[in-house]
Amino acid sequence: MDSFEINKIIAAVIITVLLVFGIGKISDLVFHVENPKIKGYKVEVTAGSGTVTQASAESQVDIAALLAMGTVEHGQKVFKKCAACHSIKQGGKNKIGPALYSVLGRKSGSVPDYKYSKALIAYAKEWTFTEMNGFLIKPSTWIKGNKMGFAGLKKEKDRASVILYLNEYSDNPIPLP
Repeated sequence: MDSFEINKIIAAVIITVLLVFGIGKISDLVFHVENPKIKGYKVEVTAGSGTVTQASAESQVDIAALLAMGTVEHGQKVFKKCAACHSIKQGGKNKIGPALYSVLGRKSGSVPDYKYSKALIAYAKEWTFTEMNGFLIKPSTWIKGNKMGFAGLKKEKDRASVILYLNEYSDNPIPLP
């Protein structure tokens, strides 16, 4: 290999390095982004005393108007999401979650042969239409520390329909408001 070939190789490497750095500098000039004055986000933490909390805005729902949006037939369709973990039939067995037959009007955490989370046992409230609505929005925020990994039902019609469907599958259905 003669010296002319070596000079061409060295020149190609130098030009490539200059091109890479040059394009980087030019793109910095074209796409200039100003750095923020304060780096990071302020996170406010409030001290909580217990593991059981409720979202107050969600508890102020007009339950009669909400239930008027739903139908039992639509609830049967939406409940298919729940059926992977819960049974609804009378005498149905517990699955990943407890059996939900006659859940409305029952105290939370009260199915005897199911191992509930400590948070759900400590909650110790009766499942009313309002409680069930709040829980179905997002279980992890309605009862902090419960082990239900469901994301929740965001649509009001879906929640109302599931509540009506659960009320149908009960020994003593709760009268609608």
